[in-house]
Amino acid sequence: MVVAAQLWQPFHEFVFMRRALLGGLVLACSTAPLGVFLILRRMSLIGDAVAHGILPGAALGFWFAGLSLPALTIGGLGAGLSMAGLAAWITRRTGLREDASLAAIYPISLASGVLILGIAGKRLDLLHLLFGSALAVDGATLTGMLWVSGFSLIAMAAIYRPLLLDTLDPLFLQTVSRLGPLAHGLFLTLVVLNLVIGFQAIGALMVVGLMMLPAASSRFWSRRLPVLMVIAAMLGCLSVWLGLLLSFYYSLPSGPAIVLVAGALYLLSVVFGPVHGLLRRPTLLTFQ
Repeated sequence: MVVAAQLWQPFHEFVFMRRALLGGLVLACSTAPLGVFLILRRMSLIGDAVAHGILPGAALGFWFAGLSLPALTIGGLGAGLSMAGLAAWITRRTGLREDASLAAIYPISLASGVLILGIAGKRLDLLHLLFGSALAVDGATLTGMLWVSGFSLIAMAAIYRPLLLDTLDPLFLQTVSRLGPLAHGLFLTLVVLNLVIGFQAIGALMVVGLMMLPAASSRFWSRRLPVLMVIAAMLGCLSVWLGLLLSFYYSLPSGPAIVLVAGALYLLSVVFGPVHGLLRRPTLLTFQ
């Protein structure tokens, strides 16, 4: 009984813990399908690159407006979409792979963001942008996370089939529909939007872990794509819940605590997962 009470007591007693929990849960649910598709499309590192790419825009918004949700969101979204668009343009013009283009651009974006904050004389606040604080989620940030999560889930449901076809057989999709580029563009927009709203709570360097680790873990527990998304969301929610408890009871940074819990769940999945787990016979992934 004592252990059970400790699992829920912080969220019952403190408003900031309830906000952090709700915000983290909706973020985990909206980033789960995105992370699964990033892995299937072999774009796993693009999330990390875009997370670094939003820093200059967020730094400019922070410079002019401080910790303002609209300024940070607009700045980060603009920088992230610009980075993704620039990488796509370089790929089309030069033939360089899109992941290579992003890998070349994101260090420039990260360095630019750090320099902007340095020029603004706010070097210490860089830690907030990089690592965030889920325990500092206010009402405005929580509302933004709820809107982004709802929009992401609806948009993913709308583009699910063309995005799946574009992932598995893009040449076939080109012969039957022209929705491939549109689905890809909207998918990247959703990735950027979730990273922007997530970095304000968990941090630019930590939100990618919440997006990718549960998605990677889910691959060891199912062979069906819809189930993968549900499992990824559940693992993400569990990571948020346990990570916040660790942060509260042991005075740890909330963002890294959440990601470390997600990492521990990933390692457990690698060992005990029934699909390609180390202790199980390998099986083939199917999409039903």
